[in-house]
Amino acid sequence: MTGKATEDAIRILKKHGGVMRTSEAIEAGINRRTLYRMRDDGRLEVMSRGVYRLASAEPIGAPDIISVQKRIERGVICLISALHLHGITLQVPHYVYVAVNTRQITWPIRIDYPPTKIFRFLPNAFEPGKQTMKIDSHKIKVYSPEKTIADCFKHRNKIGLDVAVEALKLYKERKKVRVDKLMEYARVCRVEKVMKPYLEAIL
Repeated sequence: MTGKATEDAIRILKKHGGVMRTSEAIEAGINRRTLYRMRDDGRLEVMSRGVYRLASAEPIGAPDIISVQKRIERGVICLISALHLHGITLQVPHYVYVAVNTRQITWPIRIDYPPTKIFRFLPNAFEPGKQTMKIDSHKIKVYSPEKTIADCFKHRNKIGLDVAVEALKLYKERKKVRVDKLMEYARVCRVEKVMKPYLEAIL
């Protein structure tokens, strides 16, 4: 019975890309005891509290981002983490940056690992610019390059104005420039006056 339970659990985990939250696994039919036994015998790796990865699965890209997205399913990857995913920063993210809707999330949110910075966005700034990006077989919610740049200017006192300006320069070099979208999100983030001189100088 134990062997079959483990085999069934492995099959379910593989269907989910090898990564599941405890609640997801139980809902999918994996017994909690089976899950913990697999953890204890090394068949499962703990990515974050309550997030498990099948040890035999192929390595995944951006495991920290995937584990945080699993922990905060309604969150959206933002700021430096989003810049990194879009390839428009030279910064190495030391945290996973994630935005949450102040009207949807119950506080406090505690994530011991991986290192995470959570930003509270009001609904009018949280919804615009959301995209879905696929990393291996995992879907990640992330802001578009244009919305991310506007967010970086909005939060320049926390991440540095140089990060926002660098992202704008790399955006011009590496992406199709959409000035209309940049200005749209600048208005959403209320940084139109801040961004405009940089847009005129760089673009």
